[in-house]
Amino acid sequence: MKFFLGCLLFVAAFSALGHGGEDHGAPPAATPNTPLAPRVAAATADFELVAVAEGAHLRLYLDDFDGNQPIVDAKVEVEGAGAGGVAKPAGRGAYLLDLPAPLAPGRHALTITVEAGEIADLLSATLEIPAPDATAQHVHGRDEWTAWTVAVTVAALAAGLVVARRGRQKARG
Repeated sequence: MKFFLGCLLFVAAFSALGHGGEDHGAPPAATPNTPLAPRVAAATADFELVAVAEGAHLRLYLDDFDGNQPIVDAKVEVEGAGAGGVAKPAGRGAYLLDLPAPLAPGRHALTITVEAGEIADLLSATLEIPAPDATAQHVHGRDEWTAWTVAVTVAALAAGLVVARRGRQKARG
């Protein structure tokens, strides 16, 4: 029994070691349902802007079209999507507009006015918020099932050894 347990623990210990440098074939394909925050991009001759819906906020990233440098200290005003107002600076080249509520699924037309120094421009974009996917399900992969199976097996063996050892101790004493 001790030999069997020793072999089992020896094999289990070596199965946990990492390895590398091996080709395991092509990487798995990207899942089409990768959840990203809804976003839209707009550009003019002077500015590039990306708007990202984050719950009850609209985060705007603004940079210079020619040099791709973040635009800081700009006045960014947004109209549309059931809200409007001036976005507050939220980092280098980033601005944040608080919305009264998260945007509903559908298409939302946005008009964005940017004033940076002596340059002013008007950008327009349509932000599309997808409907929630009611068919999405959590799928258990093979690795997850294998890990749980090994864990339950090791726990059952450990419990069996404890019971066997207590039985031997009672028989002796």
